[in-house]
Amino acid sequence: MMTEHDRGFNTERFLEYRQACHAASSAEFLLVPGIEYSDAANRVHILTWGIEVFLGESLPTGDLLRALAAAAGVAVLAHPNRRAAWAVVDPGWMPLLAGVEAWNRKADGWAPSTTAGALLSSEHLIPFVGLDFHTRHQLFPLAMVLDVDGEVTEASVVQSVKARHCHAEVFGRALNSWFLHRSLPALKIAERGRRIAARGVRGAKSILMHS
Repeated sequence: MMTEHDRGFNTERFLEYRQACHAASSAEFLLVPGIEYSDAANRVHILTWGIEVFLGESLPTGDLLRALAAAAGVAVLAHPNRRAAWAVVDPGWMPLLAGVEAWNRKADGWAPSTTAGALLSSEHLIPFVGLDFHTRHQLFPLAMVLDVDGEVTEASVVQSVKARHCHAEVFGRALNSWFLHRSLPALKIAERGRRIAARGVRGAKSILMHS
């Protein structure tokens, strides 16, 4: 399941994108095309799948979610930590979401989101995980495991998410309160170390570029 940002998209490009995903798929591998819609402030991002039309750029989140629901699509709130998106979440959006991204490798690093837990208090919402795979450095053992009924198709994949027949895994284990309780302290330490190391690498590159 992949998503492309809505910025710069239009109806024609969306059709080309869907066709490219179909052409790249095979009997062993399925690419499910989706769009990551963002609001005008580029603060709230919504991952969407299951509709065959492009809804437009920079839509207000509430309008987007209502349009998606009317088109029988599925939506997930992406990386709530990024730009403190969690702070502007409208409780009225929650019934229109299937889940919230509890761990995004690019935005959260080597530890899960610190804000997704409160947003996932609604029983119908699923914790999602995602790579946000912009570079090879963002590889990480995060996966969504789907229980698909029958043949694996775009429609059956989307239906499994709608029916909440899926769960998140980290290091091959279910992402649940037990896992987080046991692993979170070590993960937070690892993430702090990763960020310190990343800043050091960026600083060294900057010095080399200006020397």
